[in-house]
Amino acid sequence: MLKKWFPLSFKYTDSVTSLVIGIIIYVVVGILAGLVMGLANILFGWIPLLGSVLALIFKVLGALIDVYVTAGIVIQVLVFCKVIKE
Repeated sequence: MLKKWFPLSFKYTDSVTSLVIGIIIYVVVGILAGLVMGLANILFGWIPLLGSVLALIFKVLGALIDVYVTAGIVIQVLVFCKVIKE
């Protein structure tokens, strides 16, 4: 089931270099998602009621993305150390 939700964690597990590349990909995805949500919050934040609701939604989405990225990195390291089998 982990392969379904975290395919990148199981793809880059051959060497330390591929482990670092996989971690960098997770970090870049997290940063880009944060930038997109921040930009959307800036664009729609000025609308009185909608801006408040969207800000809350973006905060929740940001927290979920942070959890996903962190879990992906942890799973990738555990697969690399052979604690979790492919």
